[in-house]
Amino acid sequence: MLATTGLAVATSGCLRHVRSAVNRDGLEPLSVTITTLPSDGDRESIRLTRRVRDALEAVGIDASIELLASDEFLRAVLVNHDFDLYVGWYPEATEPAFLYEALHSTYADEPGWQNPFGFTDLAFDDLLEMQRRTDGDERRDAVAETLEAFVTHQPFVPICAPEEYRLVRSDRANDWRRFHPGTPLGYLDLGAGGGEIERLRAVHTDPRPSWNLNPLSVEYRNRGLFTGLLYDPLAVTPAAGTVDDEGDPPLADGGKADARYHPWLAESWEWAENEDGGTLTVELRDDCRFHDGEPVTPADVEFTYRFLVDTTLGGDGVSTPSPRHRGHVAPVVVDEIDADGARIELPIAGGEPAAERALAVPILPEHVWRERSASTDVTGVQVADGTTDAVVLDNVPAIGSGPFEFVDRNEREYVTFQRYDDHFTLRNDVDLPGPTVEEFRVRIDPRSTSAIEIVSNGDADVTTDPLESYVVDETVALAAETEGVELLESPARTFYHVGFNFRKAPFGNPHFRRIVARLLDEAWLVDDVFDGHARPLTVPVTEEWTPDALAWDGDDPAAPFLGSDGEIDDVAARDAFESAGFSYDADGRLRVRR
Repeated sequence: MLATTGLAVATSGCLRHVRSAVNRDGLEPLSVTITTLPSDGDRESIRLTRRVRDALEAVGIDASIELLASDEFLRAVLVNHDFDLYVGWYPEATEPAFLYEALHSTYADEPGWQNPFGFTDLAFDDLLEMQRRTDGDERRDAVAETLEAFVTHQPFVPICAPEEYRLVRSDRANDWRRFHPGTPLGYLDLGAGGGEIERLRAVHTDPRPSWNLNPLSVEYRNRGLFTGLLYDPLAVTPAAGTVDDEGDPPLADGGKADARYHPWLAESWEWAENEDGGTLTVELRDDCRFHDGEPVTPADVEFTYRFLVDTTLGGDGVSTPSPRHRGHVAPVVVDEIDADGARIELPIAGGEPAAERALAVPILPEHVWRERSASTDVTGVQVADGTTDAVVLDNVPAIGSGPFEFVDRNEREYVTFQRYDDHFTLRNDVDLPGPTVEEFRVRIDPRSTSAIEIVSNGDADVTTDPLESYVVDETVALAAETEGVELLESPARTFYHVGFNFRKAPFGNPHFRRIVARLLDEAWLVDDVFDGHARPLTVPVTEEWTPDALAWDGDDPAAPFLGSDGEIDDVAARDAFESAGFSYDADGRLRVRR
């Protein structure tokens, strides 16, 4: 019995017959390492990992846990692909468009969140292409077909989408509910709750923004909140946002599946469909400038798209794409971009939804980033051949064109931004949310409990990171009892999952992955690990996009748990492996061909 973890093994009180290992040459007991974050990096990840380990060991798989700091974890998984399995979250996955970059075989060997699993399947690629090229009801049907294939292949195991909670001072600033507080828009257009507010004070539990402000880095970025305030995209979407006090959605339709992008650094755009996909003709806003005073030009936009596809700019002979934002720009045919005057023509190999998503990348100043295309060599850090300075430098000070500009930082203590007074959102003729405070100071504190205390004591105005699940219930009571303090609940923008490395046996075997999925009781994990503050998942998309046949209804309809109430049925699970062609040795250990 594994009573200490809640994953008891049900053996029905009998000894199980173990198949002989005779004539099974070349097979050996399976031993795996599960890579994840320590509790001070992500308490939920390590707790989930322990449950996954116990589940694997219950069915004869030797499993150990490797704990890595946040930057080391992301480097190992996303850049070096050095893992067996990992447990963690997938960032900014609120709409099925992310599945293209997450699972298309084109990206199997690229760094970043583009297919870190190494999953390759040509038939699945066709489905991903279809849902990227269509729109409306046709796209919804294509997404449903893609998700049905997803549960068959189980390229990774989605576990749950955690609810996001943040503590704010409503007596210092209001309008917190207008936009999602996990996005850059959430820190714009904030009204004063008790008079004019000059400094917005945040407390952040992750120290990495005080080390690194590189918008291309995967090791130091979660969802790009702060770099999103420093750099402007051509378009934004508040689709993951909340509604305002009157119940009206701001700019878009409050998280509905058909929400669209809205002009930002772009004044407007037009979509023209053709047989290859289409062309997006973008008109840039007049007289926008980077924080160093240099103008933002169509040439900077053209450079950005070329640079994100190949940060060597063709100088190394081998394309080295950006680890971040690469999936967004994948539909852009970069060698055919035309920039003239204030207009940029972006040829798109895909439909209009894919085209608009390509507008959401940060526009980089060419005069700053062009010289960063040289190969790099970082002492003490393993980097792939051809890695450029662009993806490893800390980018401090950061020079963008966004609503806030960098002022200073002290590593592990704070990072300070100030309002960029020349930002276009501050013009009288522009009706977009802009910066309303002179300074935005982010204090670093490593724990949710102390971050809550800092806000409740009046020393900060907002916890920018979502609170850990175990403190939510206490914080609900605290907010009810403390004047001027409010707990914000926002839609989930990420999900937790188990990732497999298809580059290693037996993780490329779909039968193995599907049985592992059935060893996890997602509903029980939501209660045990997240104290009920999460939504169990069958497929990794929002409920609006989930087909009825795959909707969660008390159990996973595609990979039903082999047991009940978190307790694995040892006999049924081992039978499932043997029925799939696996075998056990005399000691009850699962054997595979390596």
